Amino acid sequence: MHITVLHTEDCPNLAPLRERLDALLAGRKDVAVARHVVNSDAEAEQLGFHGSPTILIDGHDPFPIPAGAASLSCRLYDTGHGLRGFPTSAQLAAVLQAAD
Repeated sequence: MHITVLHTEDCPNLAPLRERLDALLAGRKDVAVARHVVNSDAEAEQLGFHGSPTILIDGHDPFPIPAGAASLSCRLYDTGHGLRGFPTSAQLAAVLQAAD
């Protein structure tokens, strides 16, 4: 499995997302995680970047946004307990399990 975290340069939600991913992926040698800084609207459009941070698992967004243009913005995730700038650990665990 390959995970790519797309983000803007100074995304405040990157660190908490990385902490959750690191905890969930501890000891898993079958998963590669890469980060990619998105620098322009054109790149955001090309990558299907709908805000920072965006998680791609094997090239697919497990938290798809039904509508909206790609943009250099903060992304919000519906956690079931309100909107946050990153998914919950339970949400991440579920998408990782589904991708296995």
